[in-house]
Amino acid sequence: MARAVIDGLTIGYEVFGEGRPWAITPGGRFSRDSPGVRELAEALAARGNRVVVWDRPNCGESDVCFTGESESAMQADALAGLLAHLDMTPAVIAGGSGGSRVSLLTAARHREVAAGLAVWWITGGPFGLLSLANHYCGGSIRAAWTSGMAEVAALDEWAEVLERNPANRQRFLDQDPQEFIATLERWMLVYCPRDGEAIPGLPDDVARGLDLPALVFRSGASDAYHTRATSELLAGMLPNARLVEPPWGDREWIERQAARPGGGGEGLFVRWPLLVPQLQAWADEAVGHSMSS
Repeated sequence: MARAVIDGLTIGYEVFGEGRPWAITPGGRFSRDSPGVRELAEALAARGNRVVVWDRPNCGESDVCFTGESESAMQADALAGLLAHLDMTPAVIAGGSGGSRVSLLTAARHREVAAGLAVWWITGGPFGLLSLANHYCGGSIRAAWTSGMAEVAALDEWAEVLERNPANRQRFLDQDPQEFIATLERWMLVYCPRDGEAIPGLPDDVARGLDLPALVFRSGASDAYHTRATSELLAGMLPNARLVEPPWGDREWIERQAARPGGGGEGLFVRWPLLVPQLQAWADEAVGHSMSS
């Protein structure tokens, strides 16, 4: 396993294969070790690609960081820096759920690092967005407000980043509680649904200007968090997007939630390697043509 220091943050990552550069970003605050993520990278690498999987700040073995206009924007800046550090630009930037948002923001904020975009499970709609606001920020705000930063560090949601990067505990304790609360409340507000911004932090007019090749997998009609309407709207805004059906059934997200490890299952991303044939065919056609033109 390798680490890089990007803008003062230590980032954990792994690179597989040689060839066209790709960056894979998982969702939630899950690490690159979540079942299915590394397997997706290895399958792409076997087809002649150089693929990086990484732990975003606040995930896995990377440093925690509480700066920036939003958590996703801060992570997008880190990904752009990591790709430049690894000499992997421009790359096909891909991810699902929270990883799709980070991928979109990386391309929008750092167009020079992106050769193409591939996204699935794109969070949207009032229920999905407001659920994220509370999921990512609510518990930490409550703990900081009532008990201070030691209580924040003791939350289950931060257990992995403390176990895998013990120095993160001191980074929590060094936070001024009021500044920490203000940051997370700012991050929380980014998820509030608003006209002209289907994707949090990405104005629709900016999305319409992202003219790089894009592959958007349509969300299931049953998925209340990553709504089908959001995937269709995004595909309609991105000028060079292709909207395709995913290689799984309509209830994939519901079934993966039911199969999370706490329930004896395999996890949320375990079937992501099924995306490889579509990803590779699209990249060979659309991204390959774009990079040579």
